[in-house]
Amino acid sequence: METREFAPGPLVQKTGQLYDNPEKKVEKIKLTIDGREIEADKGMSVLEAARLAGIEIPSLCYLRHINEIGSCRVCLVEVEINGARVLQASCVYPATDGLVVHASSPRVRRVRRTMVELLLSDHHRECTTCIRNLNCELQNIADNLGIRNIKFTGEMKALQVQNENSFIVRDYNKCIKCRRCEAICSKVQEVNVYSALNRGYDTVIAPAFMQDLSQVACITCGQCVIACPTASLTEKECIESVWEALEDPDKYVVVQSAPSIQVTLGEVFGYPVGTVVTGKLVAALRRLGFDKVFATDFTADLTIMEEANELLERLEGRGKLPLLSSCSPGWVKFAEHFYPEFLENLSTCKSPHEMFGALTKTYFAEKEGIDPKKIVVVAIMPCTAKKFEASRPEMGTGEFKDVDWVLTTRELARMIRQSGINFHDLPHEDYDTPMGIASGAGAIFGSTGGVIEAAVRTAYYLTSGQEMDLVDYEELRGFSGLKEVWVELKGRRIKVAIAHGTGNARVLMDRLKAGEQFDYVEIMACPGGCVGGGGQPIFGTREHKEISLDYRHNRADALDRIDYSKELRRAHENPAVKKIYEEFLGRPLSNISRKLLHTYYTPRGKLPGFNFGGIKGSHAGHVKENIVRSHTT
Repeated sequence: METREFAPGPLVQKTGQLYDNPEKKVEKIKLTIDGREIEADKGMSVLEAARLAGIEIPSLCYLRHINEIGSCRVCLVEVEINGARVLQASCVYPATDGLVVHASSPRVRRVRRTMVELLLSDHHRECTTCIRNLNCELQNIADNLGIRNIKFTGEMKALQVQNENSFIVRDYNKCIKCRRCEAICSKVQEVNVYSALNRGYDTVIAPAFMQDLSQVACITCGQCVIACPTASLTEKECIESVWEALEDPDKYVVVQSAPSIQVTLGEVFGYPVGTVVTGKLVAALRRLGFDKVFATDFTADLTIMEEANELLERLEGRGKLPLLSSCSPGWVKFAEHFYPEFLENLSTCKSPHEMFGALTKTYFAEKEGIDPKKIVVVAIMPCTAKKFEASRPEMGTGEFKDVDWVLTTRELARMIRQSGINFHDLPHEDYDTPMGIASGAGAIFGSTGGVIEAAVRTAYYLTSGQEMDLVDYEELRGFSGLKEVWVELKGRRIKVAIAHGTGNARVLMDRLKAGEQFDYVEIMACPGGCVGGGGQPIFGTREHKEISLDYRHNRADALDRIDYSKELRRAHENPAVKKIYEEFLGRPLSNISRKLLHTYYTPRGKLPGFNFGGIKGSHAGHVKENIVRSHTT
């Protein structure tokens, strides 16, 4: 394989980058903060320099390289200028050689308290019942500053709570106008859903005309939810509906968990980022009362069988190239809105969790002798886009949906706490069979590059009858925002591209529009892939404010460790997958596979002369919703 990164190759391709080039030599400066001389890189802000030295300065609006606007004024410090001590917002004030800064003087503490009290004066403060209670940045800062009473009283707005969609709730009464949602959406994802409306006290950060997110070109990725410091943006909870299903004696409730949940759920319960908690996850789901606990990794393997065969068909001239992956529903919706002319290029495969739902209510129901109408399928997923995907009318038979309820990682953690389960004391248990058996290829679906690596592992075997050394796939990994690789397959070299974050996807898709040739493309909507999904645990402290991808790296490394630990490393080796083809599906891309495991897409933007009737698969099948992932170093 030959690998080449797209230039310049950062996470945020057009508007900046989250990682500095470690090989770049930077001039050093020295400044004094609270009487302590510290060293920093020239060009850093005072806030960055302080945090690099372990000096904590609170902030709310700041996201490094993404949102540096100094609007919340919580990070104010005193800077000595010509003998005077002047208040400045440390996130936008440059650190210079010889600068003297006072970050914790009595005046600074008083001013910070005043700024936070002003924010709280117009903030609906039902903290004990708030979904972000104990994990809210505003709440944490207020506590750290010792705010017990709010001196400022007056008008408090009572704005609408937008709750009309299946994925994200927008409560304007908890918005502090930090504009982090706007910055993530515009600078990283390049979707541009949010902007400032009105002026002064009446300003709101919202979609145009304050429309619900379902009425605009929102891709449902949930990166705005991850970025929000309060509960102004949250996932649409469906915990009570799942409890009702579990408590109904007439329902047979099956749960599946996505690959990345194994390496992120533990964070909510105090485990270090990147800790693998697969066994405890399974044990917790059993104690919640689910009748069967299965792994979405199983249908990730099945997705690979379908998609690898679809790739080989297209390489033979049956279907459009490049084949675009479809596992990420956020990427799929992005394509439907902004690149509808490429919908026939999307793989027709459903995403793994939707495949799982379809097979649970057909193959599993028939095998176990259960009326599919009594089966409830719950999916534990890393993103809010999966909630939207499950609500799509094409994701089911018409009689019932493939997946009934989608819970984010955060929602599952809440259910575990509600039930009084001590997560640390749980034993390690295994998934149920047969739909809990998975290869390492299924696990790596959870991070950028994983889909293509898993598919190439299988496609290489299908075309050569031999297994490529797994070391040869290392070049498909890494966190470059965009990456291209040459792969030897079927006696020819195919050109593969990998992107994560829809800002990077836009760069890649524009290259395709300009005529650049690729054969296979993986795109994931969220930075880092599913490990950075909008439904994953939120860091309510400075770790999140930095928006460093380090935690996504740790999660992706953990998925790689799961892959390495598996005896089965390739999807086509999975005995449960082989069995389902023998007993039920027949072969990849069979008629029944196309009916149950494939889908179609809907253009959501108008192009001259474009057919809006829904895009059907290139072979009697449907089209699928998937995205490509890529990492940034």
